[in-house]
Amino acid sequence: MHNNLIILAGGASSRMKKEAVLDNLSPEEIAQANERSKGLIGVGSSGRPLLDYLLLNAKKAGYKNIYIIIGEQGELFKEFYGSQNVNNDFHGLNISFAVQYIPEGRVKPFGTADALFQAVEQFTELNTQQYSVCNSDNLYSAEALLALRETTSPNAFIAYDRDALEFPSERISRFAIAKLDKNNQLLDILEKPSAEVLNDYKDVEGKIRVSMNAFKFNGSTLYAHLKNCPVHPERDEKELPTVLLNSVKENPNTTLGIPFSEHVPDLTAKEDIADVKEYLQKYYPVLDWNV
Repeated sequence: MHNNLIILAGGASSRMKKEAVLDNLSPEEIAQANERSKGLIGVGSSGRPLLDYLLLNAKKAGYKNIYIIIGEQGELFKEFYGSQNVNNDFHGLNISFAVQYIPEGRVKPFGTADALFQAVEQFTELNTQQYSVCNSDNLYSAEALLALRETTSPNAFIAYDRDALEFPSERISRFAIAKLDKNNQLLDILEKPSAEVLNDYKDVEGKIRVSMNAFKFNGSTLYAHLKNCPVHPERDEKELPTVLLNSVKENPNTTLGIPFSEHVPDLTAKEDIADVKEYLQKYYPVLDWNV
């Protein structure tokens, strides 16, 4: 099993920064939503960031080396998790920071695939190892993160049961869906699925499966696909699902969809803050690092 987890935290958080009139948020919470990276918003006990809880679950799952990809203005991460660029000790986790630089001529980062490519260029040892990747603004369970460590598949992702996600149906309908074969190998990813095609995308359990950006990759075989990732024609970004599909086309039967049926708390917009706070109060009343 591998010990490396890369956390994507260098995005622009543009949806979180959109104006919203909400009576269930304090002025301090609104200020944090407008100014901080999403994973650093203080939704937990004593105002601790969501990222604390993700790191706790990563520790429970057995990860040792954490690489947080931050933006060029990401110094606040170092106030929470260690002032050095590499090898900070945070409750027994070894935390290092990679920086996602914005290419010349752009005003915002170039997407998740670009973030991961810049990280493995800065920490080249990852290109000879296996590693997991996830978002900083989602709270994945320790069980899901462990499943990524345990799988023997070269590449994998957590294939979530769409019906188990506790989001409004309109939001869920916009999620890209994964097409798996009878052995749960990834065949295709369909963006913006219409209701008419859903039956064709059900897996062997009759479930519609979606990705919430929780992956496991083989560094040596993924590198070329990261380096050569094309730009998404609509979003003008380089994205990890594109990398994954290009890898599958070149190497079929190497990307396992690991079935999971559970909710994944998500901090995308200000409207999510109260829901995530309630979830943490219910399931994580205290942060216990003695695991």
